[in-house]
Amino acid sequence: MSIDDTGAIRLSTPPPDHEARYRRRARIGDALVVALWLSSAVAVALFLVSGGTARFGSVSDAVTSVGIMTGLVGTNLVLAMFILAARVPFIDRAVGHDRAIAVHRALGKPAFYLLLSHGVILLVGYGLASGLNPIAEIGPLLAIPDMPLAIVGMALLVVVVVTSFVSVRRRFSYETWHLTHLLSYAAVIASVPHQLSIGSVFSPFSFERAYWLALYVLAFGAILTHRLVEPLASSLRHRLRVGRIVTEAPGVVSIYLTGRRLRSLESAGGQFFIWRFWTLGTWWHSHPISLSAMATDTEMRITVRDLGGGSRSISAVRPGTRVWFEGPYGVFTDAGRTAPRLAIVVAGIGITPVRALLEDSTLRPGEATILLRASTLDDTFLWGEILQLAERKGVEVTTMIGPRARTGPGWMTQADADRGLTILGLFPDLLESDLYLCGPTPWLDLVEADARAAGIPDHQIHAERFDW
Repeated sequence: MSIDDTGAIRLSTPPPDHEARYRRRARIGDALVVALWLSSAVAVALFLVSGGTARFGSVSDAVTSVGIMTGLVGTNLVLAMFILAARVPFIDRAVGHDRAIAVHRALGKPAFYLLLSHGVILLVGYGLASGLNPIAEIGPLLAIPDMPLAIVGMALLVVVVVTSFVSVRRRFSYETWHLTHLLSYAAVIASVPHQLSIGSVFSPFSFERAYWLALYVLAFGAILTHRLVEPLASSLRHRLRVGRIVTEAPGVVSIYLTGRRLRSLESAGGQFFIWRFWTLGTWWHSHPISLSAMATDTEMRITVRDLGGGSRSISAVRPGTRVWFEGPYGVFTDAGRTAPRLAIVVAGIGITPVRALLEDSTLRPGEATILLRASTLDDTFLWGEILQLAERKGVEVTTMIGPRARTGPGWMTQADADRGLTILGLFPDLLESDLYLCGPTPWLDLVEADARAAGIPDHQIHAERFDW
């Protein structure tokens, strides 16, 4: 209980138990990992108990069986990747969109290599059985029903994997890469007929067939529900349109979106939405952009910086443009905290989720410290709003303006590096704090490496990267 400046008595609320919330999310995350690997084990076990154990009587049968199992595990991993990328609310709240996509990407190469091995090993096994070399076995293999379609699916998957390599992905715009990545769905759909038509693997009315059909329904059902049906229904319900556009700095604009019952979306400060602006030049691609202010019942705000063709095109949309969206997503929020104190380091357009996070957070005076980083004065957009919020909430703010240092910590200014400033000097309580980082990826990586070297545990670092 406390007495405010007016003499009114206020009941004080206990601080949230950040550690307990973290433990709950960690348990859910661990359970998801167990489920992922357990499903792969089930895929192999079902094959073995459904007659697979009898398929090791000869060398050719053993090789063919191994080829079948690599295909089953590879397909299982691909379907798991689809579920992780489906933006299922339960998964997003538990581990966050970024971590789910990180696991999705990590599974990509193993899944691809398993599926590639599946085809090669089967060629070897069929060749051993028929006395042909594996290359000569390609002709008879193509005569198997639905096999040409499966090969088309594999070719599409090769395209997806190649364009996912970082060195290749950077040559594409986000919009082009995203459209290319959708081929993965076509690749899996193309492989389904051959998987079900080979009766020796999935006999009709078997539990194995029912299991795989259920897995396909779960994966594609999650995608259709959470990437199509729910966003469409939500967009129609809330009727978002561009209200007005305000220039914040050279190349930076805030887009105010008007709609109805927007608080019912229950978005938290620091979360992002996937936005689609219905104009001739922008309708075909979508953009992940964080809110830069908490939503009211009738208005939302995003702030966009001109970083390429896509962001430039949406910066020029006109008032009245209809907007569709998916979300909210992400755990770069107050709910993601694990420690009693809060440290924030932000640069550039990374100010947008941090501004909303600060507005939405319940903080005690002195609990949080923010470092605002900019290369030039033009990069200090929204700093005034941050400073006002910080003053109201008792948050300490440090500013750092200037080019990045060539010696010392490369994320600081040269002047700060020369005077021996360290991350622990900026945040003395860093090891008892959650560290929220947001900004350009190369800069952010330097801050994160410095924080890890200082000894902060991994689970206390929350990084929001503006890459894909």
